[in-house]
Amino acid sequence: MPHIILLGDSIFDNAAYVAGGSDVVRQLRERLPKGWRATLNAVDGAATDGIERQLERLPQDASHLVVSIGGNDALRHAGLLDQEARSVAEALDRISGAREQFEQDYRTMLDGVQRRDLPTALCTIYDARFPDPQRRRLAATALTTFNDVITRAAFSRGLPVIDLRLVCDDDADFANPIEPSVRGGAKIASAIAALIAEHDFSGRRTEVFAR
Repeated sequence: MPHIILLGDSIFDNAAYVAGGSDVVRQLRERLPKGWRATLNAVDGAATDGIERQLERLPQDASHLVVSIGGNDALRHAGLLDQEARSVAEALDRISGAREQFEQDYRTMLDGVQRRDLPTALCTIYDARFPDPQRRRLAATALTTFNDVITRAAFSRGLPVIDLRLVCDDDADFANPIEPSVRGGAKIASAIAALIAEHDFSGRRTEVFAR
């Protein structure tokens, strides 16, 4: 029977943010067919360099890996949004530097994941719900460069993708600006369950799941 392992950060490890409500992994278990299992290896606050430690805790019967990581890598560069720039080119150059570092880190992380030789799915980074509309707008624009890294990696390796920008598309999906609420977690769990049930991993082709 399939045993799905969730790797990543607080997108999956969101129990601390739902005030005793159902977290993502609990909601995923409720949506899986009888006999299927789901285990949470994701850790709140993790970045790409923390996935290897999560992989070390894989159960022997793991059958599928779902990875949602990158938001905390992006937060490490959040200060770029507050820096002054003399030109658009200067601002883009700084963002490009952050993107290149993330690309290197993400590729290294994904190499480690794929060495486990298990069916793997990736998740994009959803748009943060900052209260300030201007900061929300700037963050969403900057995150497109990080999400480009994720989708390019998926396309080049033939991995399916859950586009969390489309899954969590309403403010009610968020417990705070960067963590999913019970409602958001339910939508994420439904998307994971649909991907595992419907995607043909043997075909090694990318398919995007958005609900």
